[in-house]
Amino acid sequence: MKAEANIAVVVLAAGGSTRLGRPKQLVEFKGKTLLEHTMDEVGMLGFQNKILVLGAKQEKIQDKIDSKGFKVVVNGDWERGMASSIKIGLEAALAEEAGLDCVLFLVSDQPFLERTNLIKLVHTQLTKKPKATYSQYGENIGVPAIFGKAAFPLLLQLDGDEGAKKLLQLDDFNFCTETFKRGGFDVDTEEDLRQLKKMEV
Repeated sequence: MKAEANIAVVVLAAGGSTRLGRPKQLVEFKGKTLLEHTMDEVGMLGFQNKILVLGAKQEKIQDKIDSKGFKVVVNGDWERGMASSIKIGLEAALAEEAGLDCVLFLVSDQPFLERTNLIKLVHTQLTKKPKATYSQYGENIGVPAIFGKAAFPLLLQLDGDEGAKKLLQLDDFNFCTETFKRGGFDVDTEEDLRQLKKMEV
């Protein structure tokens, strides 16, 4: 990626995977864990400021993965919901580089994520300059998503289980979207896992 903007990456991987009953970050697909897949796709883009937010089972996860140039931060309050991880990740990224232009947020359980999805998001954000650019899959809008600095204070005000989709409800929150065709498939249950295994071939 061109260094025309100062962009940090935050991978949110602190959740407890309660419905699956084991860390979905460590579910394997095509020879690597879902978390490693996400980190690899990000790593190909060459960003220097990369943050990995862990929480539940963080020691077990760290034992199994190579942090690959990511700064690992631990959300001790992960049970409070997604907002706490977003805030910790953003604060860690800003601590590394106070003059950030954008932060790209990802989660660790989208097996069909490709770096082309991320390149499109970054390109749209840098050329159209909305407050954010989200991924769109079907009727849903979500992550990966990239936020400009004007959105940073809004992200820091999120609370509880509110994700960054909450910002879409604000009257003056202008945003763009980029299609991520298989972005709606994530791994929350054993049935999701069975479907995923069928798609390995």
